[in-house]
Amino acid sequence: MGTTPLRNVNTPRPTPMRTGDSSWTVLHPVLEKPYHSAHGALDESRHVFLRAGLEATGGGHVRVLEVGLGTGLNMLLAWVHCLDNKGTVHYTALEPNPLHRSDIEPLQHCTAVGYPERHEQFLQLMCAPEAVEHPVEGGFTLLQLRTPIEQYEACDAFDVVYFDVFAPSAAPELWTLEVFQRLHKAMAPGGLLVTYCAKGVVRRTMQAAGFAVERIPGPPGKRHMLRARKGSVATMQHDPST
Repeated sequence: MGTTPLRNVNTPRPTPMRTGDSSWTVLHPVLEKPYHSAHGALDESRHVFLRAGLEATGGGHVRVLEVGLGTGLNMLLAWVHCLDNKGTVHYTALEPNPLHRSDIEPLQHCTAVGYPERHEQFLQLMCAPEAVEHPVEGGFTLLQLRTPIEQYEACDAFDVVYFDVFAPSAAPELWTLEVFQRLHKAMAPGGLLVTYCAKGVVRRTMQAAGFAVERIPGPPGKRHMLRARKGSVATMQHDPST
């Protein structure tokens, strides 16, 4: 989760925060919001983005767009997906306001996902130069961009979108019809968009942008989440709230 500015260099840095599943996140010093669910950072990332997103595509090679790289946990799980020989991934991450290495290092994400030996390589990936593709073992490639989603342009380029920005109450400018129209255009036909948010206004905005939207069970601490498809409503599970 990310993309909300830390204002300026004099702003206090994020502070580590242990979550309900014993994994770690950070607390944004301006918004005073955690980058992941307080109920469980790792549980949320696995449930919302890996299982409901990447693994649900059913593809051998998947093109992922993440809006809000944050601490890199979602990206790391996609890399682990490749290391576990479950497919290959080209991962594009939009993060205009990246965290510092010193913010990420104490979180020990690699230990949490069972790959402690990848800790230094993960940190190098997170701090790698932007706009350059960085391939690593397992068939995973990371491309970081500092472009805000409000300015990003792509067409039919992604199989799944991880929409992991701060909540509408904290960053309403990122949950607009224009943003979801940009994402709809950026996705390949049949592509999936997943987010932890399940608000009715967000669902209706996605629908207005052309998505078929379903509300599915959420991670620990949340009853529901949203998953949207660029395609026919007939291909989606019925959502009784629509």
